[in-house]
Amino acid sequence: MSEKSFLTPVETAHAIIQNGRRVLHQSFGRTFVLSLLAGFYIAFGAQLSTVVTQDAAQFAGLGISRLLGGSAFSIGLMLVVICGAELFTGNSLLAGAVLHGEISWGKLAENWVVVLTGNFIGSLFFAWLMFETRLWEHGTVADHAIKIASAKCKLSFLAAFTRGLLCNWLVCLAVFMVTAARDVTGKLLACFVPIMTFVASGFEHSVANMYFIPTGLFLTGELSRPDSSLTWYAFVVDNLIPVTTGNIVGGVVFVACAYYYAHIGSEKPSK
Repeated sequence: MSEKSFLTPVETAHAIIQNGRRVLHQSFGRTFVLSLLAGFYIAFGAQLSTVVTQDAAQFAGLGISRLLGGSAFSIGLMLVVICGAELFTGNSLLAGAVLHGEISWGKLAENWVVVLTGNFIGSLFFAWLMFETRLWEHGTVADHAIKIASAKCKLSFLAAFTRGLLCNWLVCLAVFMVTAARDVTGKLLACFVPIMTFVASGFEHSVANMYFIPTGLFLTGELSRPDSSLTWYAFVVDNLIPVTTGNIVGGVVFVACAYYYAHIGSEKPSK
C-alpha cells in the first residue's frame, strides 16, 4: 500500500512535537549556522519582493503588486524548509514540545536566543551584501526600499504588535502544513499560500524586517536621503521589539498551544 500524501492534523501535531526534541542534542554551532542560513534565505525573499514591487502598482494596481510581492517573498520559507535552517518565527512551534514535556522552557529560551541572534546577523549581513552590489544605486528600487523601511519604523507599538501576531499565525500554519505534506511539491505549496497571504496583507515578520530596515538605513546614508523616522533606534525599539513580541504570541498561542490543546492535550505528557 502506498504512503498517504499527507499527515492528519493529529499526526502533524505529534510530528512537530517530536521534531522539537532536536534542541536536546543539536550543538550550539550547528544551530547557529542554520540560523545564519535562515536569515540569508528570508532576506533573499525580501530583496526579491522589493525588486518585483518597485513599480508594479503603477501598471497592475496596488493589490496585484502586493500579491506579486508576497509570491516572491515566499521563496524565503521555501528555502528554509526544503534546504533546512533554523528560523525564529517557525520555532514558536517548539512551545508544543514544552507543553508535552519533551523539552524544558529553558531549552526553548536557549534555542530562541541563539536562533534570533543568528537570524539577525544573517539578515544584516545579507543587507550589507546587497548594498555592496550597487544594484540599487540608480532607478526606483532604492527609493522603494527606503519607503518600505521608513513605513515600518513609523508604526505604533500596537500596530506593529498586532501585525506581528497575525504574521506568525500564518507562518506557523505554513510550517504546520509543510510538516503535514509528504512530498516537495506539497511542501512548496504549503509555504506559498500562507506566506503570500501575510505579505500581501501587510503583516510584519521580525526576521524579514532585520533585512528590510537595515537596507533602508544603508541606502539613506549612501544616497544622502535623510529620513528622521528611519534610525537604528526606531528599527529596534519601534519595530523589532513589538513585532518580535507579536510573532511569539501569534505562533505560540494561536498555533502551538491551540493545536496542542485540540489534538494532544488529553494525552499523558512524556516523563
